Amino acid sequence: MHCGPLCQFLWLWPCLWYIEAMPIQKVQDDTKTLIKTIVTRINDISHTAVSSKQRVAGLDFIPGLNPVLSLSGMDQTLAIYQQILSSLPSRSVVQISNDLENLRDLLHLLASSKSCPLPRARGLKGFESLSSVLKGSLYSTEVVALSRLQAVLQDMLRQLDLSPGC
Repeated sequence: MHCGPLCQFLWLWPCLWYIEAMPIQKVQDDTKTLIKTIVTRINDISHTAVSSKQRVAGLDFIPGLNPVLSLSGMDQTLAIYQQILSSLPSRSVVQISNDLENLRDLLHLLASSKSCPLPRARGLKGFESLSSVLKGSLYSTEVVALSRLQAVLQDMLRQLDLSPGC
């Protein structure tokens, strides 16, 4: 029996599908690994932990946990944390801020693989007016931001296993 081009294509289809699916799985694995690395960096800084539910006067602009995060929600949350951390003078958070930028890039790759490219999220609106809060409580802001970021990242890790939407 003569197979022809259709049979050859059908024979190659599983190979082509595997080649396409592999990089996306790698991106997702890299995303999870980077999240774990950031959580480890936060642990290494070893500030006093603050509950993600605890309210600290003047620091309400630092986001806490969201029940269900989409990829765009994750990107928006990370943009806010990146903006907060980059405004702190502490050298210990510079690498974490850089890692957040890389994590946001990986989230954009995941989103584009689902055919839902994310617009570049902006940080906090009116963040300049919060600079007086930051100047008055740099250490508190750092402790609260890192503690909440750690909780958010651990939640993102769980959400990525559930394959979040756009």
